[in-house]
Amino acid sequence: MREKRVMYIITGMTMFLCLGTIYSWSVFQKPLIDEFYRVNGEVVSQTLANMPYTIFLLAYAFSMPFAGKMITKFKPKTVSLIGTAFVGIAWIVSSTVNSMEMLVFTYGVIGGMGVGIIYGVPIAVVAKWYPNKKGFAVGLTLLGFGLSPFITAPIANKLIMTFGALSTFRIIGIFFLVILAFLSLFLKYPELKNNEDLSKNEINFNLKEMTKTKQFYGLWACYTIGTVAGLMIIGISSVYAQEVLGFSATKSAFLISFFAIFNGIGRPVFGTITDKMGSKKAALISYFSILLVSILILIFPSNVTVFIVTFAVIWANLGGWLAIAPTSTANLFGNKYYSENYGLIFTAYGVGALIQGFISGIIKEKFGSYTYVFYPLIVLVIIGMFIVLKTLKKVEFHDMIEE
Repeated sequence: MREKRVMYIITGMTMFLCLGTIYSWSVFQKPLIDEFYRVNGEVVSQTLANMPYTIFLLAYAFSMPFAGKMITKFKPKTVSLIGTAFVGIAWIVSSTVNSMEMLVFTYGVIGGMGVGIIYGVPIAVVAKWYPNKKGFAVGLTLLGFGLSPFITAPIANKLIMTFGALSTFRIIGIFFLVILAFLSLFLKYPELKNNEDLSKNEINFNLKEMTKTKQFYGLWACYTIGTVAGLMIIGISSVYAQEVLGFSATKSAFLISFFAIFNGIGRPVFGTITDKMGSKKAALISYFSILLVSILILIFPSNVTVFIVTFAVIWANLGGWLAIAPTSTANLFGNKYYSENYGLIFTAYGVGALIQGFISGIIKEKFGSYTYVFYPLIVLVIIGMFIVLKTLKKVEFHDMIEE
């Protein structure tokens, strides 16, 4: 069985290629604003235009605890098929709306819930098949989520130019419904004999026990900050390239694909760093790199090379946190209750998504440029460094229970 376990990474990676289309939202944003104005004369504010993306991420994150409980009670493929139904319906119904507010519900709430239900399934499956290399294996599986815009952004852009933004929702939705349902059928846990446990970890914290540790709150807060940084930059990438640097929509879509490579690579890289060096060092490396490039782009806001380096590094760091957090959850709190534990920790992603949506929208409306988002970003990562040093001092199991 172990020889064939790589198929679960490939299956999960392919599913995440579909689910990660959310990171191509900036390709949809301007065409939707134009389309809704043309259809009903609606002038969409920048904050409202961010809301389908923001609410999607919020619903995605806060459905994870519920999905975590489902994963412990039902077969992986059953949970995945339920999520697939939500995803397909969300994209298809979104093609029929005529306002951004309606899109917040169809694409944001329903679509986000669907991705949240599916998301934990391939991770839980792969973590059980690779108990001693969780960071690398989970990070490699999540590579699909990060690389998704590399494929989906140019495809979505081409479909939008050909059929319009709303029709593109329907085309993509039908495809997702078919491919995700098919791939869901292959997901299953390893069969253990004589109560054998593939994990070497001896301690397993349940949800209640986990929430009594300082490491839980530290990891949750750090994950929130990493999410704010990554999602905010991903959400503004295309618009920043067009408005600050004067790039065309096509060139901006290409850059989204380019940045997606770094988002994807960040997952196995930071997963491996977490495996080998621990959560504390992985988090500090992430925050320091974000701090460095944020200062750099404030000094050279219109320099194309600095823009590419800055955005690539921050895209990579979002991918990094999506590997650091699940790996740390399993390493710190054990595998037995992993699905439920990570479901709760993943709510940090939703809170981060909500915060970043308001920060980027308000700053754009108040100052007229997304360049200013890097000021609060610098403050946040400095706060994050202090939290890491205070709460993630030790990651061994015997250090977890507070006195």
